Amino acid sequence: MKNIFKLLLPVLAVISIFSACSGIKNLPAAATGATRGHFVGTWTLNNVAYDGLLRGSVQTVFDQAQPDAFIGSTWQLTNSGNGIYTLNGGTSQTIFWSVYNDKVSGTNQFQFKKIYQGDAPKNVTDGYRLIIDNNDGNTMTLRSPVDYNGKTGYVVYSFSKNK
Repeated sequence: MKNIFKLLLPVLAVISIFSACSGIKNLPAAATGATRGHFVGTWTLNNVAYDGLLRGSVQTVFDQAQPDAFIGSTWQLTNSGNGIYTLNGGTSQTIFWSVYNDKVSGTNQFQFKKIYQGDAPKNVTDGYRLIIDNNDGNTMTLRSPVDYNGKTGYVVYSFSKNK
C-alpha cells in the first residue's frame, strides 16, 4: 500500500502542476493588469468619456452624482479591500472593493460596495461592477455599462495613480 502511495504522489503532483498552469493560458485579454496589487494605492479620476452614449445622457452614477462630478475625485484602495473615494467638493464614501472574474462575459471587473457606519461588507448586497479595460499599476481604465435606448453604452473612467 505504501508503494502505491509513493508512486501516485509524484504523478498527482505533476498533474496538478500542469492543470494549474494550463488555466493561465485561458485568461481573457482583459485579465492583463487585473491583479489586486495593481489597484492598491491612491488614484485620481482624470477623465470621464462616453462610448455609445451622449454626454449628459447619464444623470447619476453610483447612486450619487453625475459622471462628470467624479472628475478629480481620489480613490484610496488598500490591499485589505477597504477603500474610500472623495469627490472634489469633499463628499467621501467608504467602500469595500475587489476584483471579480466574470466567467460568462470573459472579463475581469472592479467591483465595490458602499459601506456606511455600522455596516459589515458581508451584509451589503448592493454594489457596482466596472469592466477593467486596463490597469498597469500607474494608469487604469474602467468601463461601466449603461442601458441607453435599448443598447449598451459605456461610461469610461480614466485614472492615474498618485506617486
